[in-house]
Amino acid sequence: MSASDTINLMIPAKPDYIGVVRLTVSGIASRMGFSYDDIEDIKVAISEAITNAVQHAYPDGEQGQINIKIQVFADRMDIDVSDNGQSFDVIETSRKLKSLDATISFEQLNEGGLGLYLIETLMDQVCINGDKGVVVHMSKYLNKGEVGQDAGKIYSSHK
Repeated sequence: MSASDTINLMIPAKPDYIGVVRLTVSGIASRMGFSYDDIEDIKVAISEAITNAVQHAYPDGEQGQINIKIQVFADRMDIDVSDNGQSFDVIETSRKLKSLDATISFEQLNEGGLGLYLIETLMDQVCINGDKGVVVHMSKYLNKGEVGQDAGKIYSSHK
């Protein structure tokens, strides 16, 4: 199914602009008919993805851009947060996230990767590509009954 609308935003890699993106995504999700709780989940997930890019993509005060692509489908919203900065080992990070023990309290989780853990928990599907820069692709379905078997799992788009 092709997107009925695509919204592209390009922001400086600065935390000052996270609120602008949150408001934009919130408005789009509300217009699509997402519940209040789902809208809050989407806002937290996109904030975490952008924060990771701000903190890790452009070290030592390097100036950079973060691109946000929002695609609106009849049954879901897809969001890509991408940068051209430093990448990381997607497979290793994903493996560490999958090994999280449900009995561990929130306070005991390592700070590194916590944002990815939250994104994976809050969104229905997450894909991370770290080949050149980092692209975090997130999907949230309007009707959770339509979510596929792989939903709620982080996976790398390269092997």
